[in-house]
Amino acid sequence: MKRGRPTTSAIRQNIVDILFFMKKGYGYDIYKSYIEIFPKPTLRVVYYHLKKGAALGEFKIKEIKQEKGEYSWGANAEKIYYSLGPNAKPSMNQRVKKYFEKKK
Repeated sequence: MKRGRPTTSAIRQNIVDILFFMKKGYGYDIYKSYIEIFPKPTLRVVYYHLKKGAALGEFKIKEIKQEKGEYSWGANAEKIYYSLGPNAKPSMNQRVKKYFEKKK
């Protein structure tokens, strides 16, 4: 029997399904879609699972953009765009599929 925390997560699997239909997205954009489909997690846990999923190969970092604007923390925002990695296994969740069909 394995010891320690399991590497699977329902939240991360839901993010995989969302990215399957989005193709690519940054953290807050993924979070906005997530809260429309599933019970609301914290923004921090979504970013945690994006980072953990990138380490496990479920997500890959597509690009990192510096965007200028007027934000509460300053003039720049760093957006990390993610896409599905080689270890991602989308489950084709029907709730996610209906959401993105309705959104188009």
